[in-house]
Amino acid sequence: MKTICLYFEIHQITHLKRYRFFDIGTDHYYYDDYENERTINDIAERSYMPALNALQEMIEKNGKYFKVAFSLSGVGMEQLELHAPQVLEKLQELNNTGCVEFLAEPYSHGLASLINEDSFKAEVKRQCTKIEEYFGKKPTVLRNSSLIYSDEIGNEVANMGFEGMLTEGAKHVLGWKSPHYVYHCAINPKLKLLLRDVRLSDDVSLRFNNSDWDGYPLFADNYMNEIAAFPEEEQVINIFMELSALGIAQPLSSNILEFLKAWPECAKQRGITFSTPSEICKKMKSVGEINVPDTLSWVDEERDVSSWLGNPMQREAFNKLYSVADRVRIANDPRINQDWDYLQASNNFRFMTTKPSNVGLDRGIYSSPFDAFTNYMNILGDFITRVNDLYPSDVDNDQLESLLTTIKNQDEEIEMKDKEIVRLQAKIEKIEKEAEKLRGEKKPAAKATAAKKTATAAKKAPAAKKPAAKKAPAKKVAEKPAEAPAEPKA
Repeated sequence: MKTICLYFEIHQITHLKRYRFFDIGTDHYYYDDYENERTINDIAERSYMPALNALQEMIEKNGKYFKVAFSLSGVGMEQLELHAPQVLEKLQELNNTGCVEFLAEPYSHGLASLINEDSFKAEVKRQCTKIEEYFGKKPTVLRNSSLIYSDEIGNEVANMGFEGMLTEGAKHVLGWKSPHYVYHCAINPKLKLLLRDVRLSDDVSLRFNNSDWDGYPLFADNYMNEIAAFPEEEQVINIFMELSALGIAQPLSSNILEFLKAWPECAKQRGITFSTPSEICKKMKSVGEINVPDTLSWVDEERDVSSWLGNPMQREAFNKLYSVADRVRIANDPRINQDWDYLQASNNFRFMTTKPSNVGLDRGIYSSPFDAFTNYMNILGDFITRVNDLYPSDVDNDQLESLLTTIKNQDEEIEMKDKEIVRLQAKIEKIEKEAEKLRGEKKPAAKATAAKKTATAAKKAPAAKKPAAKKAPAKKVAEKPAEAPAEPKA
């Protein structure tokens, strides 16, 4: 039976303000608050809320049949907390239905997985904690920023304990293979991979409202007919996109939400179900490994990381930023940590791209890639100065390595203790359940014993009074003076 895995990304960048060279050392606040508030409110009104309401309606109408997955970046959640908390409240309502899964991803929506494993792990762990706080569930499947994946990254993710990961079903990786199967990491088979169906996903997110497209207009029954026509053994159809595609990339006037709402009924008629990523990872076996020696993503025709690191400006900014990654982790200053999250966001590097793209790129305040690079490097210059003030750059490398080793050992120790706590809690819960079961079994037995004792006592009660009545005369006899003994005869 075919199943659709529907997933949406929710992420919003924290916009940087215009920052001049002369601001370095004097101004440590880097953000455009007005633009952040304007942008997030606009997207929430035009996209997020209408789309989430539509998904809620689909769940309420179809019960447990319809399911959907989301991933939220930490920086995106912070923007929603400040400017559009109703989006998070709606997501919590959807979570209460039991038909929604929330995935893990890097907190900053950054590129740490490409350069610093420790930073990547720390970010994912923080985001998992935040997701658990909001929705009460710890993610078991990871989605990296922009579906970035390689064999090495997959191995890291598997070692972090995740059972599955989402990535792109790129042609140069798949070759003759189909994205409609479950695969596994070439280095670590424990990690299952769900590959995005590029064409079916982009038909909705990129082409739906394009009147020049051959498939225009696209109807739900035709869309499901195409899925149903896949070979019987191709059972997993992964449709991944940004939530903002519903309302922003494809305006609501295009009837994109009505198209989406028709999916469950059309799918039912063709025997197609809906599943979350974790359900697929649990139920379905991998058919084989996928070799990805070079990093891939879901951006541009190349499906690689050239959108962020394709020119010298981007690489310089990227390397400069992560040159202080270890020092940031050692310093562990709250304000530095927050700026670190916002400066890592991949969008900052995307604004510097010189590549032509089939997807429109809004650079915001920047007039060109060079303008974006100059502004970012000014901010980065001030940020690095602040980091060095907390932890001087002239500290010996051996000393730095020693500190990093200590921190790593402490993190490992904490992780071991956390696992032990979880194990003991599970053991306690098991013991309490068994004790509760025993108490439940003893109660009827106790009641029966009590009833038996009562009945026995009732039977014995009359007999007990008779001896008491005989004792009274016996007492009087005992009170008579004793007779003198007879004298012996001569």
